[in-house]
Amino acid sequence: MSSTFKPGISVVVPSWRPGIYLTEALESIINQELNPEEIIIVTDSADQETMDIARNYQPRASIIFQEPKGCAAAKNEGAKHASCEYLAFLDADDYWSQSKLRIQKSWLENHPEHEMVFGNVEQFISPELPEENRQHLRQELSKMPGLSAGTLLIKRDHFLKVGHFNETFELGDFIDWFSRAEHLGFKHYVFDDVMLYRRIHLNNLGLKRRDKRKDYTSILREALIRKRMRGENQG
Repeated sequence: MSSTFKPGISVVVPSWRPGIYLTEALESIINQELNPEEIIIVTDSADQETMDIARNYQPRASIIFQEPKGCAAAKNEGAKHASCEYLAFLDADDYWSQSKLRIQKSWLENHPEHEMVFGNVEQFISPELPEENRQHLRQELSKMPGLSAGTLLIKRDHFLKVGHFNETFELGDFIDWFSRAEHLGFKHYVFDDVMLYRRIHLNNLGLKRRDKRKDYTSILREALIRKRMRGENQG
């Protein structure tokens, strides 16, 4: 299947709110030591600032506008339009280390028994965040293993084998996707290098939509069902 894809890397950038941080994300992509062949910005925001920023990167980046459906839908839409052999994702409010794509693509090429590769994440507080909102967040700033869409590099045919992100989840869509990948027997490796810098700000979905954390219960239940079925099939 992969022979039908162009060589190189497609990067999908979901921007599902006014893109005040979009420039920093895009700069971290175009300044990669290994340049991606394709950048796809998927936005549900019609604000002028977002569109002006995105257009500044044309024709290097293409822009897809969709109705507001959430981050999972934006990632899926970008993945559908991707045309390269490898696929990566970067939220519009985060940014990558400069060596991310080079290190990960080289590693996958030399370890074909692995389908997925990740890196560590370091969270940082966005400069405009008021001091009163910073106090309880400082403990979250340590480096951590990044099993997330933002640190993932995967061949597009492997991504399609797992399937798209579940758009019914507003939180945890990647946890659900990763669980399905593991169910298929996909192997992964996590670099100790920090490859994703995740911005903490007032509009973080995980901070604002705590009511949606019940999504995690549904994800866990479905993962347990898959695990049980896998055990029965192996038995």
